[in-house]
Amino acid sequence: MKSIKSEFPVALALIVLGSGFALEHAAVEHGGALLWGAVLVILAAIIGVAFRIAHHAEVLALRFGEPYGTLILTLAAVSVEVVILVVLLQGAPNPTLARDTVFAAIMFDINGILGLAAIVGGLKHGSAKYNVDSSNSFISMLLVAIGIGMFVPDFVPADKWPIYSAFSVCIMALMYAAFLRLQTVEHRKFFEYSAETDEEAHDEVHSPNSLHVALMVGAVVLVGLLSEVLSVLLDAGLAASSLPKSIPAVLVALISASPEILTALRAAQNDRMQTTVNIALGASLATVLLTLPVIEAIALFNGERIDMALTPVQGGMLLLTFFTVMNNLQDGETNAIEGISHFALFAAFIALVTIGVI
Repeated sequence: MKSIKSEFPVALALIVLGSGFALEHAAVEHGGALLWGAVLVILAAIIGVAFRIAHHAEVLALRFGEPYGTLILTLAAVSVEVVILVVLLQGAPNPTLARDTVFAAIMFDINGILGLAAIVGGLKHGSAKYNVDSSNSFISMLLVAIGIGMFVPDFVPADKWPIYSAFSVCIMALMYAAFLRLQTVEHRKFFEYSAETDEEAHDEVHSPNSLHVALMVGAVVLVGLLSEVLSVLLDAGLAASSLPKSIPAVLVALISASPEILTALRAAQNDRMQTTVNIALGASLATVLLTLPVIEAIALFNGERIDMALTPVQGGMLLLTFFTVMNNLQDGETNAIEGISHFALFAAFIALVTIGVI
């Protein structure tokens, strides 16, 4: 009975979905407060379902332990992100949506999640330790993946993009497969920290793993259906307003990052900074190495090029972010000062989005 009650957000989301399909045309025609109110309701429903997905992923994560646990969490979050992104791409033409979403996700994951967690952990524990080999591994892969997927495309001629895009899809899939192998087999110890203690999902310890997997899959499908309604409403709202066009990308990143933020903060409070580092950097890497190939493959199939090249402002923000994270995560300890530096970059990102520069 307790497990059934805990799925209340999913039941509520189903009601919202039915209401959304019935009222979306009226909301689009009326516009104004009704339209944006509907957007907020749909968005809240999606976030609620995303939290349930993250909960089931966390139960499985606690049972399997590191590094498999964080891997399950990040893959669950990225699956939500990919589903929403693919649905939104079917709406009004937005060739930069994928690029802006990946960029926003990195800002949320590294500067938002890692910054807040380092502040919380630092204020409570002074300094929090983690395995420096994990941060070095994540950062080296991230730099190469972002370079191949988001810097190099700026120099690829229009008539050559299908060839480079196909190469990009293949090399990123290969990189992620290789990284998964090394993370879970040969270099598994890189992503563990011996001082951390494992927790147990006491409330659902007897529930079968297959149940959690089934509920996760069903919830991801529900997110896709809700995103259909959200796409229609967002397209209508942005067309009739002067709001920044990057709003959909930021919303997608926010939805996928919200559950991860709470998980990372809980880990930081419990002095489990290794879990936080794995979540923040692992989610960023999964976003780049999984989201980009999926979107690139769809673009190749449709024969329509998507714009993955970073703008100067985005490139500058990414360089600042990686200079900061490489400096902060090079000694195996984090503190509140390092957290503030990341959170300042996250605040700058939000400010740039607000004024329409990003």
